[in-house]
Amino acid sequence: MTERTPILDLVTQLILILGLLLALAPLWLVFVAATLDLRSVNSSPLPILPGPHLFENLQAVWVRSDLGPKMANSLLVATLVAGGKVFLAALTAFSIVFFRWKLRMVVFWGIFVTLMLPLEVRIVPTYAVAANALGPLQTILDVTGVTWLWQSVTGIRLALEWNLLNSYTGLILPLVATATGTFLYRQYFLTIPDELLEAARMDGAGPLRFFKDVLIPLSRTNMAALSTIMFLYAWNQYLWPTLVTTDRANYGTATMELRQLIPSLFSEPEWHIAMAGTLIVMTPPLLVVMLMQRWFVAGLIAPEK
Repeated sequence: MTERTPILDLVTQLILILGLLLALAPLWLVFVAATLDLRSVNSSPLPILPGPHLFENLQAVWVRSDLGPKMANSLLVATLVAGGKVFLAALTAFSIVFFRWKLRMVVFWGIFVTLMLPLEVRIVPTYAVAANALGPLQTILDVTGVTWLWQSVTGIRLALEWNLLNSYTGLILPLVATATGTFLYRQYFLTIPDELLEAARMDGAGPLRFFKDVLIPLSRTNMAALSTIMFLYAWNQYLWPTLVTTDRANYGTATMELRQLIPSLFSEPEWHIAMAGTLIVMTPPLLVVMLMQRWFVAGLIAPEK
């Protein structure tokens, strides 16, 4: 039984308020800096009240950095990465839980181990694959002698190449696989009673129909929670888009452009412009979190999880 007393309630509320202030303080400083002019934003100490230049700074950074196409690229990449991660994770977990093939647990633990290997650790081999996605297949053909045999028969050298650099495919495809999503879906699918599967079989439902008509509707809260997390993950990506794109005019993202707004050592310290750009770039993920908050919380703390 939970004990409730006025003193403990007061202490709890004070702790929550303190945590809220600590979380909001950096956001408030960003907002205040975005409303100041050049002289005020570089003054010491920084004013704690907003100034009158917010819309002027927002317009300046939007025009100067051409943020429109960059925001569209980020929105496209984040949406497709989140959607691809959710679909692939659900399908992978479905095959592991509901199909009794021998190596399913080996595959699952192989996927799970990749949780210890973030993108930054495997960035070099991932980039090498993106530079030529068919390179591994070409190596297999060379080792097995298929390349030599094809060249002997046809006189044509077999050289497979698929360059993903400077493309939306290169921005999205290497980020789609997710061990976290596979693990979350597997744990949820394990709670599905066997009677539900048997009832679907008696009604003549095949595996794909059971997946589409039963599992997907039941896991909507999981889908919402995972989609929110993965959208934020893809939106905030900086290292991978920086490596895979050199044509930043067409394939640059908002986070890449935000880095260009930070004043360098020998440039004018326009921190008000940089903070205005930060406000613009952080708005879409904030809106996603606000709109998906109820489903996000339900997907993480559902009683059956």
